Amino acid sequence: MLRTDFRQRMPVERLAAAAGMSQASFHQHFRAVTSLSPLQFQKQLRLIEARRLMLWEGTSASSAAFEVGYESVPQFTREYGRMFGAPPVRDIEAARRKGSAAA
Repeated sequence: MLRTDFRQRMPVERLAAAAGMSQASFHQHFRAVTSLSPLQFQKQLRLIEARRLMLWEGTSASSAAFEVGYESVPQFTREYGRMFGAPPVRDIEAARRKGSAAA
């Protein structure tokens, strides 16, 4: 569910119900398997998809942010920088340079 609907808010209650578990049990098992909370996992999925959109499809950072479900570009930029070590535009430019040098 998280992989297919990562753009939408996904309450833990819904995930737990789909798994046939209590919320506490689901959260505990999810963290044991992924080492992340469901919310952290969903954020990573969103950020990875946004990076793919910017890198491979030429989507702007703000368009990618909204396309993957962010409501705020500044929040997207902060979280993107935490995950990838640089703001979106700088990271994508560096990735393209690195790809050009490898080719």
